[in-house]
Amino acid sequence: MQFLKRATVEIDRDLLESLLSMATVIEARDAYTGGHTWRVSRYGEELAKRIGLDADGIFIVRVGGLVHDIGKVGIPDQVLNKQGPLTPDEYANMKLHPDLGRQILARHPLAPVVLPSVTEHHERVDGKGYPAGSPASVYGKLTAIADSFDAMTSTRPYRKGMEASRAIAILRENTPAQFDPAYVEPFVELWEKGALDHILGHANDQRLMLSCPSCGPIIAPPEDAKSGDEIHCPSCKGSFGLDALGDTFHIHFKRSLETKPTLMPDKCAVKSVLSCAKKKVHCMH
Repeated sequence: MQFLKRATVEIDRDLLESLLSMATVIEARDAYTGGHTWRVSRYGEELAKRIGLDADGIFIVRVGGLVHDIGKVGIPDQVLNKQGPLTPDEYANMKLHPDLGRQILARHPLAPVVLPSVTEHHERVDGKGYPAGSPASVYGKLTAIADSFDAMTSTRPYRKGMEASRAIAILRENTPAQFDPAYVEPFVELWEKGALDHILGHANDQRLMLSCPSCGPIIAPPEDAKSGDEIHCPSCKGSFGLDALGDTFHIHFKRSLETKPTLMPDKCAVKSVLSCAKKKVHCMH
């Protein structure tokens, strides 16, 4: 899908905040993807800067990265949270999420800003991607690289995240068939000089991801977390205390909750995008 008409979009801050909040709540349904959309947003932003996109383009990529998986709201929990590889039928179900995102946002005032990343992050240069099976816009191509890199380096229930060097090698192996070489090489350069280190494995710029010592899923500590705070696992009913350990925490079991915690927006991720919000954005749609 290509977005070829130029549009000027007014950015209503409250509307943007509500969209971002909804996207982070949807992400929280998957206990193993904590911080994923924040990292995709930040990887995309760094890559957009590296290739020389203007301020509007950088903003579009950053917002799109945080919202790109919004269509997963329509994916059943038993597929989204399966403790193992998906069957062909389950994978076909999962592949619906970009088009579900398009349907959800089609008439949204911010659609021209976010739809490229939402609908195109699984498209391929060779046209063998989905849902449209056609080359993506620059925004979709950048989000695809960021999304794939984070997916490979993140832990899932059935496998540990791979080393970043291996993920970089796979990006290169799948270029130019899947990824655009004009954008993969700048991403590799960013990684080689350590410009992505503050994102890799992080929940936000200041905090590394944690793992639940009871059941394994990822826990994303808040930006303002400190020793003595209590944090809850998004999967089991465990509640854990935090002990500062350098730029991260040691976590220890404190108690079992009667019910799983209520899903809440990721305030840090939302704030990180709102901090660079513009009043108007010129984009292609």
